Amino acid sequence: MAATKLGTDETDSHVLLSALGSKYSVEILHATQSPTSAQKLSDELDVPIATCYRRIEELVDAGLLECEGRKLSEEGRRTNVYRRTLDELSIDLTPDAPTITREERSEAKNHIQDQIDRE
Repeated sequence: MAATKLGTDETDSHVLLSALGSKYSVEILHATQSPTSAQKLSDELDVPIATCYRRIEELVDAGLLECEGRKLSEEGRRTNVYRRTLDELSIDLTPDAPTITREERSEAKNHIQDQIDRE
């Protein structure tokens, strides 16, 4: 896994920092090591479902979370499942604009996590 250094584009930095600064965002990122539905996140993290959907949208827009596909819910409905796109994020505030470095999750790591979840 290689670290990717993001540019100092103010818009990208603002979107990312804003998404991270929202209540529940970090908890959602932590809980999405494996593909997880909004309903499951809402239930497990005790986050109102409407808030959960808003945070998911913000995190997707910031490139921190992605829709990994659709699965059947316990009620038999098709629902989106989300997984975080990174394992590590570093923000350096000392230069003129924030410098953000992120370590992306590899497909291999996702595959291993999926195998662990199946056991």
